[in-house]
Amino acid sequence: MTTAFFEPCGGERWRNPFPMYKQLRDEDPVHHVADNGAGEDYYVLSRFSHVFDAAVDAATFSSASGLTIDYGDMEKIGLESPIVMMDPPAHTDLRKLAVKRFTPKQVKALDLMVRKFVVERIESIRAAGHADIVAELLKPLPSFVVAHSLGVPHEDRYRFDEWTNATVDANADGELLDAKEIVADLFGYFAALIEKRRAEPRDDMLSALILGRLKSGEEVSMAKLLGMAFTMVTGGNDTVTGLLGGTLELLTRYPEQRARLLADPGLIPNSIEEFLRVTSPVQGLTRTATRDVEIDGKKIPKGRKVMLLYGSANLDEREFGANAAECNVTRKIRRHMTFSYGPHHCIGAALARLQGRITVEEILSRCPDFAVDPESGSFAGGAYTRRYSTLPFQAKA
Repeated sequence: MTTAFFEPCGGERWRNPFPMYKQLRDEDPVHHVADNGAGEDYYVLSRFSHVFDAAVDAATFSSASGLTIDYGDMEKIGLESPIVMMDPPAHTDLRKLAVKRFTPKQVKALDLMVRKFVVERIESIRAAGHADIVAELLKPLPSFVVAHSLGVPHEDRYRFDEWTNATVDANADGELLDAKEIVADLFGYFAALIEKRRAEPRDDMLSALILGRLKSGEEVSMAKLLGMAFTMVTGGNDTVTGLLGGTLELLTRYPEQRARLLADPGLIPNSIEEFLRVTSPVQGLTRTATRDVEIDGKKIPKGRKVMLLYGSANLDEREFGANAAECNVTRKIRRHMTFSYGPHHCIGAALARLQGRITVEEILSRCPDFAVDPESGSFAGGAYTRRYSTLPFQAKA
């Protein structure tokens, strides 16, 4: 009888979920959890091949019933599905309009703006000598980038940051669906901003969606526009914070890998793929089986939630070799699950890579001897995104 188990993480439990992941992969890769806390069962996929196959098969593993282990997610939200909770073809139709704002050329154009923000923050930290790097850089940076992408005016950025912080914190604590006041404030602001953009379109995501037309010829509805803003705020913030915090931990834990990047900064773009793989900010999300399906000899009944455990898949020795758990900035990675795959591949992937690359370049250039103290850091709550909520940083170790 198997001894493998799965327990949702959060807070301190995020410090080391990796032995649990390995045991699942080795002993029970299609793991059945009898109770999600509300008396309902679900399944957990932990091997790379199983997670990958499920991610690309949206017809069998649907996102339309929510992305958590709780049943009835959509009823709790109480609004039209955001894009991450849509299936093709409706998902594909809206996605085609959204991805036009995230082409490599458009993302590259943000380089100078992002670099200026990062440099100013790093220089402030360097002057002080130490800081909580999450509060000073890793959390403000993605908030700044998301605000820019959505076209939030500069005079409103302070309000946007307040809502973003509150929304991300509620999401991290697993209370977003209950944080009705926060979500209502956010939606109220964006509903007003959308009407402004209808009258005066600009070069931003909301304007592009407002001016775009779905395959049917219809305009993008207000509900879908608000859903896109909601998705970018909740999905584009704490995930990048998780990537950056985990990256600084890895560069502290593996000094020989840092030395490689210092000796050859040309390795940094490749290293970002390795950092994305090892950190896996979104450790897992669920889908719902639309039919009975058998994986590795185990049957998953129709209608059951299925956790795609990205954080485990990205450390699977079957895909990445015997040293999969280690960080190697020269590793050649064919694919990883950090941005998922298939129809729901993250539309902001290029933007996350940009923020990761610039942050690593500037920290190594300006603070080559930095150190973070993971043991004194703390992790955010929430069962899906692994990120530091605090992380002490010394500009010079």
